[in-house]
Amino acid sequence: MDLVIDNLLTPVVLFFLLGILAALVKSDLAFPKGLSEGLSIYLLIAIGIKGGIELSHYSFDAVVVPLIASLILGVLIPVIVLFLTKAMKLDINNSIGLAATYGSVSIVTYGAATSFLTISNISYEGFMSALVVVMESPAILVSIVILKIIEKRKEGTSAIFSERLGVVSPPNFSFLDKEIFKESLFSKSIILLLGSLFIGFVLGERALPAVKPLFLDLYSSVLILFLLNMGIIARQRLPEVKKHGVKIIIFGLMAPVLFGSIGVVVGSVTGLSLTQLSAEGQKNPVAKGFDCLIWSLQMN
Repeated sequence: MDLVIDNLLTPVVLFFLLGILAALVKSDLAFPKGLSEGLSIYLLIAIGIKGGIELSHYSFDAVVVPLIASLILGVLIPVIVLFLTKAMKLDINNSIGLAATYGSVSIVTYGAATSFLTISNISYEGFMSALVVVMESPAILVSIVILKIIEKRKEGTSAIFSERLGVVSPPNFSFLDKEIFKESLFSKSIILLLGSLFIGFVLGERALPAVKPLFLDLYSSVLILFLLNMGIIARQRLPEVKKHGVKIIIFGLMAPVLFGSIGVVVGSVTGLSLTQLSAEGQKNPVAKGFDCLIWSLQMN
């Protein structure tokens, strides 16, 4: 219980709640679009370059298995989400949106999780940021491809019926459009995460004098601003939940538990550490895998 209270009573969470409160009372508090975009770019670069610097400390053998597991999860989770939302009879557009959301990475959740672990003196592998990059693209790509397949099938059914009436010819079923891959592999988030990760990896510790003051030391403070804005946006979008009733709320509560549990299991199997830093900086075994927990959090 104390851990839950300590986790909730942090600047990041409280400023998120402040944003919700501001929207509830219809305050004129609002972030300019340019500032919101700038905060997103900052967080993407900060996470990527920190991950790259940490990744430079590890051998390829130490990271290859978690990286492969991340790719598999990035492909598998959207399929699971689509199966569950189909059982819930949710419309296809929202199903695809949820599949991409839960399969890819929540940068905000990952940032909040790492900040919490740092404050709590809990250690975790430095290459976790690299897994963020790896998991960002596959889920979006899989979700878009599935959507295109469904759309093409619908078009095909309609077109074949029309052709029998002598109206049109059958459509081309080539759904692997290069624009789909371009959107998934070269989006802003992928470019910034992958590019800053590569820069941090190549430069290693040599990058610290230039990036530490802005991207490392100020990270937690900028995250507070970002979460304040997210609180405002979250409250503004709450009415959308009412359109889909209780089932979408239940899904929102249960999906993180399901995928978080999968993340813990996969993290344990792939050998992520089970260590905690004491006040003196000594590593001691603990019962739960905090690296696995970080992995599970970054998937939701």
